[in-house]
Amino acid sequence: MNTELPDEKPTQVQEIEFPEYERALPAVTSWDQLETPSPSEDELSGWQSLKLILREGVETAVLALLVFLLMRVVVQNFRIEGYSMEPSLHQGQYLIVNKAVYRWIHPPERGDIIVFEYPRAPDRDFIKRVIGLPGEKVEIRNGVVYINDRPLPEPYLKNRGHGNYPPTVLGPDQYFVLGDNRDNSSDSRMWGPLPRDRIIGKAWISYWPPQMWGRIPDADYSFASSQ
Repeated sequence: MNTELPDEKPTQVQEIEFPEYERALPAVTSWDQLETPSPSEDELSGWQSLKLILREGVETAVLALLVFLLMRVVVQNFRIEGYSMEPSLHQGQYLIVNKAVYRWIHPPERGDIIVFEYPRAPDRDFIKRVIGLPGEKVEIRNGVVYINDRPLPEPYLKNRGHGNYPPTVLGPDQYFVLGDNRDNSSDSRMWGPLPRDRIIGKAWISYWPPQMWGRIPDADYSFASSQ
């Protein structure tokens, strides 16, 4: 029996043309013909602005660091702890200390209130008043300070106290310092003259509390020691 298969027609594939795409994609014959698109003006402007901001930020940070380091060389702030400088200065008072004056302008002067490293514990800072200068003879009799055998007027004192200190000639780089509250002060009477290299600076400005704001006055001396 002959079984005839029906005639099968081959599947026809219709070719679809996309002329618009053909026009958009020209033939590439070389890699050299491929070009990276250039950034737009807006992209360039944004990147340049970012670089400018970063540069200004770095410059500002460096300048701030330099100013900070310079200020640490010139001035420093301290807080008073204790009552050894009453009634001139008070517990909890904040001060700005001038570190430049003794480095580049002049040495410590009699009557200056200074901040220094405590000779027996350099990690602690003390504040006292300069009484005796290098080369002078200092003595205390019943609370009265004598410089080269002359009594020293001290108008800033509320109470001189009643202590004594034997005659002592200061070395070329030594200072004799005392607290204004003589009965409540650890100073040169207890631990001897202060070396110059321990002095940090001169108490300059009080900035806290607000009612104590202002420049710390110098002692008004009408006294010149005879050496």
